[in-house]
Amino acid sequence: MQIRSLPRLCGAFVAVLCAVLYAAQSPAADLSQIETIVVLYPENRSFDHLYGLFPGANGIAKATEQQWTQRDHDGSVLPYLRVWDSHGKPDPRFPELRNAPFRIDVPPVGLSADQVLLSPIHAYYHNIEQINGGRNDMFAAMSTVGGYTMGYFDGSQMKLWQWAKEFTLADNFFMGAFGGSYLNHQYLICACTPVFKDAPPAMRARLDANGKLEKKPDSPSARDGAVRTYTGGIGGQVTPDGFSVNTTQPPYQPSGIPPAEDGALDVADTKGTERLGLPLPPQTNKTIGDMLSAKGISWAWYAGGWSAALADGRRPPAEKRAVIYTRENNSINFQPHHQPFNYFARFAPGAADRQTHLKDGEDFLRDIDAGRLPAVAFYKPVGRFNQHPAYTDLLSGDAHIADILERLRRSPQWSRMLIVVTYDENGGFWDHVSPPNGPGWGDRWGPATRIPALIISPFAKRGYIDSTTYDTTSILKFITVRFGLQPLPGLRVRMGDLTAALASP
Repeated sequence: MQIRSLPRLCGAFVAVLCAVLYAAQSPAADLSQIETIVVLYPENRSFDHLYGLFPGANGIAKATEQQWTQRDHDGSVLPYLRVWDSHGKPDPRFPELRNAPFRIDVPPVGLSADQVLLSPIHAYYHNIEQINGGRNDMFAAMSTVGGYTMGYFDGSQMKLWQWAKEFTLADNFFMGAFGGSYLNHQYLICACTPVFKDAPPAMRARLDANGKLEKKPDSPSARDGAVRTYTGGIGGQVTPDGFSVNTTQPPYQPSGIPPAEDGALDVADTKGTERLGLPLPPQTNKTIGDMLSAKGISWAWYAGGWSAALADGRRPPAEKRAVIYTRENNSINFQPHHQPFNYFARFAPGAADRQTHLKDGEDFLRDIDAGRLPAVAFYKPVGRFNQHPAYTDLLSGDAHIADILERLRRSPQWSRMLIVVTYDENGGFWDHVSPPNGPGWGDRWGPATRIPALIISPFAKRGYIDSTTYDTTSILKFITVRFGLQPLPGLRVRMGDLTAALASP
């Protein structure tokens, strides 16, 4: 049977089957030609927030009123959107807004992408409630900034937009786990949720009879103020049954928790701090690094500011720590919870694997230029360049990542390289597409809100929008398929593996 005859034979009831048969007969990309995989991982933006106006993509123009209308805690439709300040009160910089998505960068708001702007809460239980079973209608009600979650930019001013136009933009790619950066970084390397069975009660989420965050008696209507819960701003670090889902500090330096007064300088004080709780116990789940190392395949996690933050974190507690959690004086603003391998016993201070695989951002630049990147390279921009709201702007990170891409294209390894640029999570911003769910698609941990993803490579389809269903774990699936690795247990069997973005020979 000729391939071209298949579509004419497809009836309404067998269209899906025919599509599968058609794909099976199409020549596949030769993955053996891809020798270097690079993952660039900026921060906290949903797909509609940055690429909602991208031509041909499933963006805001395709959203229906039912998909964007936001509701109050009692299920009623909000008559308007308000933006809340850090005290949960109306932010005077923002007018009362229509209950709909709105441009941030034009009047009546008129804020630009080169400004440091608001950061909506992005936490595990909040995100689940915001998605609300796929209706995506509780984003404003369950946010610390109210209706600002519905804001978006004209992303055509971004340099990354031009890369998306040249190569492949995935418009059906979801963050791997509900919540924030911490858990989604874990999903990027192990498709797993950290275990903290002995976490104290103060670190555990306080839930109501329906499994939602228990709200305080004075928690207002979403018309009048920001939601108030008993678990505080981050929404509870640990689930009642002992899984760490919101930001918990690493057991090793660099960590937001300094060394103990009389302890080793390489580790976090196991007594923790009142503000941050206890550090996470060293983890032992298998990571993609373990799987690559088992087959002798080179890899590295490169982090901007790693060396400076490590030196700073190893200071005695009495000394001022100048790098970690510092935003003043043009600091690099290093984020310890963005370093997922630093939570694992295999990469403890003094371990050979730590020295071999955990590297600084300057090492990344040198290795690009010298053509000596490992087979798999992850790169995490430091805070000032990662596009995270509240402590940096969009355009600084956009320029930084675009510069990295240009260096990669000039690299001696470019001709056999594949690059994935995606965001760790949505940053609390709304998106109109429902995350996939059900057997093979997800579980109690995710996937969650849709995020941007670019596949850039000499092997990628040009000027293409890939609507295959992906999530963060699809990156691990691609690495697994390319190098013939043992799959990690948390990989979602129905998720795509990025190969649909590649051109056939």
